Amino acid sequence: MSPSSAGVKRAPQRTCVACRRVGDKRELVRLVRTTAGAVEIDSTGKKEGRGAYICPEPVCWEKALKGKQLELHLKCRLTREDRDRLIIDSAGLVKGVVSAQG
Repeated sequence: MSPSSAGVKRAPQRTCVACRRVGDKRELVRLVRTTAGAVEIDSTGKKEGRGAYICPEPVCWEKALKGKQLELHLKCRLTREDRDRLIIDSAGLVKGVVSAQG
């Protein structure tokens, strides 16, 4: 065991689906496709289902919700209503304002 790894616990790293920036898991917002097929924000980071991470930056949310990256990572289709609901639900988590256009 190397001296640098003894007793040091590293934070899990995750990648934003929009900008591809790697950051600590707790810095990013997790979205999850539940077993029922619904897509929702996972504020605990422990919900069961397929997950994807997005930076708390408006530009990343706009890119993820406008494009296909989020659908590809969650392996599902997002409806217009799903996208609008995610924008509303993310209001307290995203820095700045995300528009509902896209």
